Formats: sequence, structure tokens, C-alpha cells
Amino acid sequence: MNKPLNRNLHSALATSFLSRQNQPPFFHSKTQIVEQLQDCKDPISLTSTHTKVQKLGFSNDTFTTNHLMNGYIRLKRIQDAHQLFDEMPEPNVVSWTSLMAGYINTGQPKTALWLFGCMAWSPVVPNVFTFATVVNACSMIADLKMGKQVHAQVEIFGLQSNLVVSSSLIDMYGKSNDVDEAKRVFDLMGERNIVSWTSMITAYAQNAMGHDALELFREFNSLSTRPNHFMLCSVINACASLGRLVTGKVTHGAVIRSRNDSNDVVATALLDMYAKCGCLDYSNRIFNKMKNPSVIPYTSMIVGAAKYGLVKLSFELFQEMMDRGVSPNEVTFIGILHACSHSGLVDEGLEYLNSMYHKYGVVPNTKHYTCVVDMLGRIGRLDEAYRIAKSIEVKPDEGALLWGTLLSTSRLQGRVDIAVEASKWLIESNQQVAAAYVTMSNTYALAGRWDHVHSTRSEMKRNGVSKEPGCSWVEIKDYTYVFYAGDVDSCPRGSEVVSLLRELEGRMKERGYVGGSNGLVFIDVEEETKEEMVGLHSERLALGFGLLSVPKGVTIRVMKNLRMCRDCHEAFKLISELVERDFVVRDVNRFHHFKDGSCTCRDFW
Repeated sequence: MNKPLNRNLHSALATSFLSRQNQPPFFHSKTQIVEQLQDCKDPISLTSTHTKVQKLGFSNDTFTTNHLMNGYIRLKRIQDAHQLFDEMPEPNVVSWTSLMAGYINTGQPKTALWLFGCMAWSPVVPNVFTFATVVNACSMIADLKMGKQVHAQVEIFGLQSNLVVSSSLIDMYGKSNDVDEAKRVFDLMGERNIVSWTSMITAYAQNAMGHDALELFREFNSLSTRPNHFMLCSVINACASLGRLVTGKVTHGAVIRSRNDSNDVVATALLDMYAKCGCLDYSNRIFNKMKNPSVIPYTSMIVGAAKYGLVKLSFELFQEMMDRGVSPNEVTFIGILHACSHSGLVDEGLEYLNSMYHKYGVVPNTKHYTCVVDMLGRIGRLDEAYRIAKSIEVKPDEGALLWGTLLSTSRLQGRVDIAVEASKWLIESNQQVAAAYVTMSNTYALAGRWDHVHSTRSEMKRNGVSKEPGCSWVEIKDYTYVFYAGDVDSCPRGSEVVSLLRELEGRMKERGYVGGSNGLVFIDVEEETKEEMVGLHSERLALGFGLLSVPKGVTIRVMKNLRMCRDCHEAFKLISELVERDFVVRDVNRFHHFKDGSCTCRDFW
């Protein structure tokens, strides 16, 4: 026998039933409307649902209008979303944040920041998602000043310990080149997740602090947490910038273990890393496994082949892109022009330049014209290169590479007049000042104008300008050994290295080698008159150590922060034949693969 229903409960249910009966018909449709808005994938269905919202009287309902606004945001119809926002009688924090995010997603971060400023005058209080969104807007435009102001508000609201906000701040500071502040936020976090670790590692990698990125990655690995593909990409990029092949291979293993090897973004980072570490065969293997490579992996392969002197491969890859309907971008053309420049193919390079806009819709910029200046300068057409440089209006930061390139090529060709003007442009623009002084000094030395050499050096000292020291490094197992020009004392196994180099120099002289005979040996040294320094350039010390430490049959890979001088280049060719070993040198310009007494650059770099 059923128990009698509680009298109070019975009364409540009856009241509830009568209340629902008195509601208008759309009361039962609110949930359905919201579900329809969430499912809208095209403008027609969204417009149709919008009409329903108006007919059913939901236009003033903040909750429903937020979903409608998000529908327009998903379809990139930001103006429609903004109009809805303006018509809302009481927009809440979700309304404000959604619209800001919408502007960010449509590439208008400044408008998002303007909205945040307007929000400060409203009664609505920002939440963690609002701050994360605004910080993201600052990241997109690297607005450090605004980012710091938002950071101050985060602390005022007591949200600095929030994972989402803190990770966004780390990312913002990293993209704004303030790594110290990014690290401060990271260190103050009570709790960290994969996003915060990734943001900090990426901040290091993006700011040429690859060693710190790898060190932090090692610390992360001790937590027994699997890295995501974003973190792996940053670590791989750090390996690429440092030329850390061994560490790059270890990271490749982590990619495979975490099953991210099929991710195209990771695969592209890997092929770029192997290319920058002088292992183009590895890059090619990864590239060939990609089913439908986009413009980015194609471009990475083209640039890698160009750096390695394989101009024919660069051309073939470019043509393959065209055949597969993949449109080149501006970086693709930089790679192609670079390949032409380092192979002396001026006519082909100019043809590619002229086809950029008319055939592919890519407008040439300063970087492309810099490649052309380099291309012309290398074969002695300095007057044409100079005219191009003079005809381009550039900002100081954009022109540094252009005029630096003109300075370098004019030095190689012995054109003191152009070298002096290029140096003055750089110095007056406060760009590459040390390099400009040193190159101008060396140009004077080539021309035998020693009075100008001494006055230039004196001017450097008066202005407190010091030259970046020549530095090379080799990676053996999991350790990197660094070498500085002429610094035998800090050189590992220094006495053995010097003894080996002296022995090799004697054997080279038996074959007719005369160190410094071409007059270009002093590009990386401060005092050109010190002949002993020539034999102790950083790349030679690194090579000597490599010969002592790397087993025979294994390629010795040397990385250098400056351009390899011609004297060392000649020495490496001879030594490769004498000891029957392969050497790969990555300098600031390109790769040199020495084997059997010759180099892949064919002495043109």
C-alpha cells in the first residue's frame, strides 16, 4: 500500500505545475534555443536561430544573447557580434570577455585592448578569463607597457596565483622579450601545469636562450609528466638554434614516445632542426613521410638545401610545390634567393624576384632585396647592389641587414668607398655598430690603408665598442664544448689540441699551404698582425678537439657564431684530405661540408 503524499510536498508540486502553465510557450524552448545556437555552423542557420530568439522574446536575455554573440564570433562575423553586445541592456563578464576574444581571433588585438579599457568604466568586474584574454592581446602585439599595466591589475585583484593568468603572463613577457619578468612570474607560481612549463620554455627558446630552454626541459622531465607537442616544438627549436644535434635526437625520441611524430607542426620543427644541424638526409626522411606537406615544411627544406649549397634541390622543391598547388610565401622566396646568392646564379635569382608579385602575389620586402644585394655583391656587381640599397627606404632595424650585407660584400670585393658608406649608415643608425667598425677596419687593412685602420680602432675604443669574440662549439654525447679564438687556456685538452694543430699545419705546408696568404684571415680577430692567432681561430680549436675526441668514421660537426674565414676554410679542406675525415661547419651564413679536400660550397660563400 502506497504511503500518502506529504501534504506540503503535494502543495509545492501543484504550485510549480500551475506556475509553468502560466508561463508563455517559449519557456520550454530556452534550452533548445541555446542548444541550436551552439550547433550553428553556418551563417544561414545562425541567422535563422537569431530570428527565433527575437520572436520568442529572448533579445534582452543576457545568457541567450551571449550564446548568440558567440555564434557570430565563431563565424568571424565580429561586427554582428559587436552590434549584439551594444544592444544588450546588461552585458556581463562573459559578454565582455567573449567580444574581446572575438576581436583577438579576427586579428584585432588593439580593439580588444580598447574594449578592456571601456570595461573599466562599467560595473562589470573582470575575471581570470578576462585577464587571460587581455594578456593574450598584449602578447600578439608585444605591447610590454600595456602588459605590465594588466599585470598590475591582476595583482590588485589577487589573481596572480591563477594558473591560466600566470601562464598567459609568461607567454606575454616572453613574446615581449622580457624573459627575466617571465621567469619571475614562473618562479612565483605555487602550482604549475603543462601550459606554464611550456610557456616558460618557449619564452627562453624565442629569445635566443636555448641553453636555458633545454635546462628547464630537463627539470620538467624529472616530474614524470609527458610533454605536449607545443613544448616539444619549443625544445626542438632551441636545439636547432644551438646546433645541438645530439639533444635534438634525444628530443626526437621523446616525440616518438609521446606519439607526436605524426603531428605536422612537430615534424616540421624536426626537419628544420636536422637541416640546421647539418643533417639534411634526416630532414628529407621526415619530409618524405609527410602526406600533404604545407608551405612551411617545403620552405624549411628549401632554406635547408640553400644553406647546404644544394641549389638544384632548392629549385626542385620549389617546382614540386607549384606542381602540388602549394603557394609559396615570402620566406620561401628568401630561401630561393639565398640559394641563388650562394651559388652565383644571379640571372635565375632576378627572375625569381621579378616573378614574386606578378606570378605569385607576394610583394618583395627588405629581406628579399637584401638577398639581391648579396647576390650581386658576391659576383662583383657592387655598383648595382649599392644602387638597390640606396633606392630602398627602410627603418633602421629593417635596414641593418641590408646595409650590413652591402658592407660585407664590399669588403670581400675590396670596395673601400662603399664599405665606408655602409659602415657610416650602420653606425649612425646605431645598428650592428661593433661589426660595422671591425669590417670597416678590415676593409682598410685589405687596401693597405693602415692609418685608417688605427684611427678606426681608436674610435672604437673611445666609444667603448667591443667586437663579439669568435666562438665555436662542438657537441659530444650530451655535452657542449665551447672554444674562443686564441684562448688556449680555457680550451679543453688545450696543449694536446695545439700540438695536433701544429702538426697538421706542418703537413699542410708540405703541400704548399701558406697561412694567411689571401689577406682575409683576420675577419674574426682583433689584432690582424698576430699571425699565431690565425692558427688558433675558434673553429680550428674546435676541430682539433673533435679530432682527438670523436671516433674515426663519425662526422665532426662544428658550429660558429661568425663567418668562417677563408684561411680556415682552406685549412679545413686540406685537413679533411690529410686525416680522411668528414667535417661539417655551420657558420653564420651557411653550411660547409668538407670531404676529400673539397667543400660543398665550392669556395663560393
